Amino acid sequence: MSNDFFQEQSEQSMIKARIVSKYFSVWAGIISSTQKRYLQHSQKIAYVDLFAGPGRYDNQSKSTPLLVLEAIIANPDWADRVVTLFNDKDMANVESLKKSIEQIEGINMLKYAPTFYNEEVGDEIANMFKGTTIVPTFFFVDPWGYKGLSLDLVSSIIKDWGCDCVFFFNYNRVNMGINNDAVREHMASLFGDERLDIIRKECHSKTPEHRESIIVQSLCDALRDNGSQYVLPFRFRNDQGTRTSHHLIFLSKHFRGYDKMKEIMYKESSEHSNGVASFEYNPRDVYFKQGSLFDLLSRPLDELQDMLIQEYAGRTISFNVLYEEHSVDRSYVRNNYKEVFKNLLKEGKITAVNIKTGKPPRKGTFSDDMNITFGGKI
Repeated sequence: MSNDFFQEQSEQSMIKARIVSKYFSVWAGIISSTQKRYLQHSQKIAYVDLFAGPGRYDNQSKSTPLLVLEAIIANPDWADRVVTLFNDKDMANVESLKKSIEQIEGINMLKYAPTFYNEEVGDEIANMFKGTTIVPTFFFVDPWGYKGLSLDLVSSIIKDWGCDCVFFFNYNRVNMGINNDAVREHMASLFGDERLDIIRKECHSKTPEHRESIIVQSLCDALRDNGSQYVLPFRFRNDQGTRTSHHLIFLSKHFRGYDKMKEIMYKESSEHSNGVASFEYNPRDVYFKQGSLFDLLSRPLDELQDMLIQEYAGRTISFNVLYEEHSVDRSYVRNNYKEVFKNLLKEGKITAVNIKTGKPPRKGTFSDDMNITFGGKI
């Protein structure tokens, strides 16, 4: 990560750090609870930051490594099991990060002291992870541009049980590099040669919005083809709110992790229309709260309701099964589905009974334990 990036912590950077540190806490809780049921296996978990930076911004606000370490220290169980590894190719960043970490209150309570590396991330590190079975690890990969970020790296770090990843996708830099033969090798490492050629053709003469959609969707498809079953992007707009600067991309092999991160990104989104999140941070939404006429008239929950009525007509299905199969790659979270089902119950378009008690939901409620029966197609 460039030193310039750390000279001031923008609101976007604070939100990025918050998303990563919040997910670490959720992930660590889930993984450590699972490990306790299998004491014959290793009880270690790990946090790895491959582009860690200097630890603090010039305004002294904390970057992600410090937030994660503070969360670990605050939980005695995690302090006894979490291994942390921080890498940066800039030795000055490594030394600055070490000093910042040494100043954290309670840092000596960790069973495993943080370890530091000064390596350039590339094929060698990807091959190292590829050839090693690792403990459950949450990876944060936050390069300044795109050098070092590759499908090989990502697939190598999420291959083992319990391993999830968030990485920084510098859309501006990648967008400029798509048609640049001088950096074709880097672009191909992100998308694959064949998919890159398709992207180049599809992006020709497209609007900026359509071009972004093609590039981000192609990246998500490439990641799924390389071992990540669940891919969730979160977009950041520039300070003026006029164009995309970058995305955070979350990767997991398990729906539970995907769903937990979706809830975190939902809360960090700068705009919610009819209870449905934008899954982006746009400073314009924060400082200019009045929406457009389109925003005021938009009814995305009505769209979800129509989809469910058509797709599940005549079926009986549990809420959890429906939610897991229908919500992936859509902007709706668990509570959005429950609001729709409460409305459908009120309108008499579905019936629902609790799987455990056999009773219908109480008025104004809808639990995860419901079995739902849809009426036939209208």
